[in-house]
Amino acid sequence: MYGRMPDDPLMAERRRKADALAALGLPVYNVDFRPDHSLEEAGRALVAWEETSPPADSPGPPVVVAGRLMLHRIQGKSVFSHLEDEGGRMQVWFKQDRLGEPAFEAVRLLDLGDIIGVAGTLMRTRRGEPTVLVHTLTPLVKALRQPPEKFHGLQDQETRYRKRYYDLMSSAGQRRHFQHRAELLRSVRRTLEGRDFLEVETPILQLVPGGGHAVPFRTHWNALHTDVYLRIAIELHLKRLLVGGYRRVYEIGRVFRNEGLSPRHNPEFTMLEAYQAYADYADIRELTEAIVVDAARAVPPPVEQIGGGGGAAVAEGVIADTPAAPAAQSSAEGIPAPDPLHRRYGGRDLDLTPPFLARTMARLIEDVCGFDPVRAWDDGTLEARAREAGVELEPGQGPGTVFNEIYEQKVERTLFDPTFVLDYPAEVSPLARRCKHDPRFVERFELVVAGRELANAFSELNDPIDQRARFEEQARQRDLGATETQPLDEDFLEAIEAGMPPAGGLGIGVDRLVMLLTDSPSIRDVLLFPTMRPTSDAEADA
Repeated sequence: MYGRMPDDPLMAERRRKADALAALGLPVYNVDFRPDHSLEEAGRALVAWEETSPPADSPGPPVVVAGRLMLHRIQGKSVFSHLEDEGGRMQVWFKQDRLGEPAFEAVRLLDLGDIIGVAGTLMRTRRGEPTVLVHTLTPLVKALRQPPEKFHGLQDQETRYRKRYYDLMSSAGQRRHFQHRAELLRSVRRTLEGRDFLEVETPILQLVPGGGHAVPFRTHWNALHTDVYLRIAIELHLKRLLVGGYRRVYEIGRVFRNEGLSPRHNPEFTMLEAYQAYADYADIRELTEAIVVDAARAVPPPVEQIGGGGGAAVAEGVIADTPAAPAAQSSAEGIPAPDPLHRRYGGRDLDLTPPFLARTMARLIEDVCGFDPVRAWDDGTLEARAREAGVELEPGQGPGTVFNEIYEQKVERTLFDPTFVLDYPAEVSPLARRCKHDPRFVERFELVVAGRELANAFSELNDPIDQRARFEEQARQRDLGATETQPLDEDFLEAIEAGMPPAGGLGIGVDRLVMLLTDSPSIRDVLLFPTMRPTSDAEADA
């Protein structure tokens, strides 16, 4: 009935069962079914009903629920199954004498992974498990492929990334993991909107990619016979909005950088960028700290960090994922709620309690490398001191770049608890305002946590003459082969020449913040569909 049988014997058997269900008058791809409760809501309805102290022999409240079949135990004239939906799981009980034939025969034709709807009454078994005693079964979808083995979930990491639907299907914990990402984004928006920031949207396709040091992706606009680029940053368009008269703007969106894959890098990722007129990088430090602290309070620590064990609890002989305790509640009676600002990352304790440490880049280099890099710059020995410290340098690098290389290669990885690294060389910061005390440096900070950059912020450069000179220097570096430098953007320069108010700007890597708060070692763990290398020549050609 459903076409040619596949070569896979398991799929062939499932298609045979689909035909058998159809023969019983039960369509296996049914669209006319509407549950009136989620499984979590059904569980709460049972508790609420029990609190009314009903008579012992009275039936429970009626419900209509749907979900994926994740356990199916046939025991003679009874079948105990478990349904699972986005937020919960519940046992359902099929009894032959209640359903009758052929409905009970249809129950025997169900497979793990099938999606079904049931109508029935809520009750508890002798072991106390919430259960739906089924009156009516409605098959909704026959799954033709076997789901991952439930007791251990999907073990192969590569398959988890490539086939995320199986990963989510097999683990309620994984579904919660990505729900925490959504909670984090809501928290970021609350923090910014509570400070009167306006959320905006700016172009992804750009004629000139700017606002960051990266190689862009290029595509072609057929109608205009013009190459365009996927944005590498959001910055320059948000600054145009400051010129236009907005005082506080932000955007959370995808940016794209044509780079390799690593635990910290994915070619497309999510950035928050925010710009505040009449502010500087000191104001933005306070904002950045608030965003991180508020997000930590909104996202509960991973369950294993709050005494939740391995995330499994036994009920009626079935392994079930244990939900993480909310950050604001205790995980057990008499046990204090975990402090969301004291966590672990990568096996180490992490303290997110404000205020965060703040140090200049120069001071950090001196502490780690044992020499004053500003004095070495002054007396012309900076490159020699860098090489003595084991820093790898490329020919022709200016002193500002050498200064930055010392920090990146020797210092950054040593910073674990949140640290604001202040005052970067102007040579590597073409969009930031110069420091009053030394014009070789700019008012810029990066927030570094667990040895990696989490946020980058400036007192924004609004001097159009200085900005043009820096763009021209960046263009000269591009001509010499530096492909990641900022191209000259005449339209942006025209906007700055129209007058941009003094401002502070911020960029936060949202994925890295999610990694930090969920104790995830790889960016692929926090992206629902990470970029993967092609698995075949055919995929690569496509």
